Amino acid sequence: MEDVAEPRPSAAELLVRGIAVGVCGTDREIALGDYGWPPPGRERMVLGHESLGRVEQAPAGSGFAVGDLVAGVVRRPDPEPCGACARGEWDMCRNGEYTERGIKQLDGYASELWVVPPEFAVKVPAGLGLAGVLTEPASVVAKAWEQVDRVGERAWFEPEVALVTGAGPIGLLAAMIGVQRGLQVHVLDRVDDGPKPGLVADLGAGYHTGTIADVASRVRPDVVIEATGVGRLVFDSIAGTGSYGIVCLTGVSPRGRTLEVDAGGINREIVLENDVVVGSVNANLRHYEQAARALAQGDPRWLDRLVTTRVPLPRAADAFDASDDADVKVVITLDEEAG
Repeated sequence: MEDVAEPRPSAAELLVRGIAVGVCGTDREIALGDYGWPPPGRERMVLGHESLGRVEQAPAGSGFAVGDLVAGVVRRPDPEPCGACARGEWDMCRNGEYTERGIKQLDGYASELWVVPPEFAVKVPAGLGLAGVLTEPASVVAKAWEQVDRVGERAWFEPEVALVTGAGPIGLLAAMIGVQRGLQVHVLDRVDDGPKPGLVADLGAGYHTGTIADVASRVRPDVVIEATGVGRLVFDSIAGTGSYGIVCLTGVSPRGRTLEVDAGGINREIVLENDVVVGSVNANLRHYEQAARALAQGDPRWLDRLVTTRVPLPRAADAFDASDDADVKVVITLDEEAG
């Protein structure tokens, strides 16, 4: 931690007092120096892309008011936007010149005060409390489900069963939205104790710890949301869906690990079953708004249970220690009252 100059919002920006930031694998990679890009001309960057704050100053006509809970959007379109960025779809940037708060060339939200243009902020339902910090991961999931819908529209599409691999924040939020959609949801994870089985059961979903091949053969999912990035699960997911099934990959696999796969068998499966595998990352403003609505529909007590570890700002470094399988979401509280 270090002191930085207080931000000076322009007349068109929101001034926000930070409440909390979530910590995920991306943050840990940046802290280790394995990922991330500091702002030009600097060696360090303020971290934090999963944000929650309270508006302290808002421009007239911005749609925000003092006291509103807000989350800041992570990505910004490139200065000379590609076709996607120019149309507000900056999560699908074609040329890679985008920037990202707390990840790529822009300071993040892990500070007691931060500023954000209104067009890159979204209101968080007041009743969520600290669980509002889940807005950013929920936006990633909202986009994933939107991608599934868009792929499904190539044909008649009325999915009934969804399998989510991984019961971390992304997997559990994916399961929550799947249940909200009226799907029969199953979640696969490797642990059989701790908070995860109970969280899944309280959604009304099924929890499994076997192999994906065994689970998929029994539930025969129409959709798989893969949230682990584990190479074996990625390939087994492709073989586990029903006809013209959809696998949406949201987990990022580490480089350098080799895996023997039957490439011909995978090709045959995808072609003969009209299967689709689609990658999905990041989110635009539309997805943040979808996430806020999904969180508003959720049980606030259930969402609060996802925040399993709260680390106060003076001990922020503790949040970057490797957590065990019992943890779901670790957050740094920037406001003493939020701890």
